[in-house]
Amino acid sequence: MRTQLLCLAVIGVGAALVLSGGQDATAAITGSAHDFKGATWNGDGEICQPCHTPHNSAASTVGAPLWNHEITSATFTVYTSGTFEGGPAGQPDGVSKLCLSCHDGTVALDSFGGVTGTNFVTGSDLLGTDLSNHHPVGFTYDTSLATTDGELFDPSNTLSGLGGNIDADMLFGDSLECASCHDVHNAGAADYLLVKSNASSALCLTCHDK
Repeated sequence: MRTQLLCLAVIGVGAALVLSGGQDATAAITGSAHDFKGATWNGDGEICQPCHTPHNSAASTVGAPLWNHEITSATFTVYTSGTFEGGPAGQPDGVSKLCLSCHDGTVALDSFGGVTGTNFVTGSDLLGTDLSNHHPVGFTYDTSLATTDGELFDPSNTLSGLGGNIDADMLFGDSLECASCHDVHNAGAADYLLVKSNASSALCLTCHDK
């Protein structure tokens, strides 16, 4: 039986900093697509608990503080292309693996707190384990790649539109991850929890020099 927990503000702040590429944690998860307090499978009604816990967390989990959710063990088919200078991409890791621990459909939404759940992501939110037709993640995006590719902005000196440069605001140790484009805690974000609007392809054109 899961222990009723107080959702401490420090958890949300720390998680937002980690999963938002270093951005200030100004957004609130309340009311967002990841606000699970009313979900039928979330018996305790806690917003933070499906992902984070202040006690008995998975301390060895890389990429998020006080992690509480089961981690996927799936093997993924990753994106490949003759024009992809950042590849071949390896298996998703870090924060992207945390996202996929619901969105790959192999781990239930309610598999947290040591309990194996039965409610899985469905519909357009289900990515599955075949990521070959999705934007690659888990590759190094740095000055060297931008120079080699020729159609990418240098992340070390290109503004992101989020307060700093691409490197500081959107990358994780120079790695591009799911959370480079999606802010999982941002209730005020654009469609699909994007870190910024993609009107006129603005998000795409942050990195791609087209």
